[in-house]
Amino acid sequence: MNTQLTIDSLLTRAEKYFPKKQVISRTSKGITRLTYAEFAKRTRSLSSALEKLGVQRGDRVGTLAWNDHCHLEAYFSIPSMGAVLHTINIRLSLDHLTYIIQKAEDKILIIDESLLSTVEKIKDKIPSVECFIIITEKGKLPETTLQPAYHYETLVAEGDTNYLFPTDIDENEPAGMCFTSATTGNPKGVLYTHRSIVLHAMMLGLADTMALSESDVAMHVVPMFHVNAWGFPFAAVWFGATQVLPGPNFTPEIIAKLIESERVTMTAGVPTVWIGLLNELESKDYDTTSLRCIVCGGSAAPEGLIRTYEEKYNIPFLQAYGATETSPVATVSRLKSYQQDLSFEDKLKIRSKQGIPVPGIEVKIVNDLGEVKPDGKDMGEVLFRGPWITDSYYKEPEKTIEAVKGGWFYTGDIATVDEEGVIKLVDRTKDLIKSGGEWISSVDLENALMAHEAVFEAAIIGVPHPRWQERPIAVVVLKEDAKGKVTKVDLLESLASQFAKWWIPDDVIFVDEIPKTSVGKFLKRQLREQLKNQFIEATN
Repeated sequence: MNTQLTIDSLLTRAEKYFPKKQVISRTSKGITRLTYAEFAKRTRSLSSALEKLGVQRGDRVGTLAWNDHCHLEAYFSIPSMGAVLHTINIRLSLDHLTYIIQKAEDKILIIDESLLSTVEKIKDKIPSVECFIIITEKGKLPETTLQPAYHYETLVAEGDTNYLFPTDIDENEPAGMCFTSATTGNPKGVLYTHRSIVLHAMMLGLADTMALSESDVAMHVVPMFHVNAWGFPFAAVWFGATQVLPGPNFTPEIIAKLIESERVTMTAGVPTVWIGLLNELESKDYDTTSLRCIVCGGSAAPEGLIRTYEEKYNIPFLQAYGATETSPVATVSRLKSYQQDLSFEDKLKIRSKQGIPVPGIEVKIVNDLGEVKPDGKDMGEVLFRGPWITDSYYKEPEKTIEAVKGGWFYTGDIATVDEEGVIKLVDRTKDLIKSGGEWISSVDLENALMAHEAVFEAAIIGVPHPRWQERPIAVVVLKEDAKGKVTKVDLLESLASQFAKWWIPDDVIFVDEIPKTSVGKFLKRQLREQLKNQFIEATN
């Protein structure tokens, strides 16, 4: 039957079959608990209110909000009425915020009260926005220069809880929009259709991917403004899973307490989040026995991080890989059935890689000579195609031509692939270090350094060298109890037994913090700029 895969069907399933299951939301005032029955009524009311404010099919509605129940309501309310959900990265610069709101031509912005001052600074530069909806826990609107402004809870209270979503939405209509985090240049927009979001959500429930199910208590640590929190909110509602939303400005301590109090079974985030949580777990006692899985993505997780979670805390650690352009999950690292009897060390080597493509996605790795050999050594760029892989950037034909060629999306990531088809990320094309004509993987060096018991974080960058073209430099944050005790000689010696001599960094620079992007990845461009001149002078 030619039935349409649309987001409203995910919500209606939850309200029909799982009305007693809960959305647990941490706010600035405490914990809010909604059943799916209550959540669905509020979501329909919001759609009703947006329609009264003039939102029509295809209009973009932007959200600047935290991981809470109001944001989750917007996730379903906006696309279910035929509009487009534009989740806006609240950590971008004012210039980038202005750019993407105007690029998307957002008609309405839904804004958390704590983010009002940010939007007030750019209000005169976003003429497409006709009104502002303020999420606040106060009974009245806070003072603001944004006009016209509406009180979120009042709109929901006055809306129609029985609002009927349109039945003629085509699954290929746009449902969501995200922009890349833009480490260089302006962010690029990616549209997601109803079909792509629904198929991606279905994939998250497969036993060989995330195995998300009704029995899970899923905590969304990935920001809901970042690639739709990796699609987990859509899948969790559809499957009737209990959801835990950690709210504004959460910390490792808050995450640990929520895992313990709400008996969280699975959660997902970038490596820096899990490094921070590990420090918290090692400083205090928490009950984490409910966790069946931590999903890690965004960048490669160090072997040492995986080892500690699994050996010390008995928490399975699962790597996934993707990008804004891939919705984002494209590969997952799971052992095959005949690999279950391998030693822990051999299993760890496999599971510290990015895995194989999830069902529905095709991958190939190419270099100037064509597809690379499946030997785990030959390097090339990762290409994807599939039903939730973008085929264009929003209103960016030139950038689309660069990234989408011959029906494949070129990721800009460099990887190897072994005889089992398992992908291992080596670097971003712009981060790969070429020294004396040979490639050096910054990711491999970073992971080895972060396996050292004294190291909290480590980034490897290439700096110009008059003879070798580039040389690697290590930028390291030591754990508090190791500061003043562990030297750069100690760290370089730890690498000497693992890598060829010419791979060893020329220097180790100790810092208090490594700059990061808005989604928690190391900001290597900034590090290179900071250190470039210093090392040019030193080598002349």
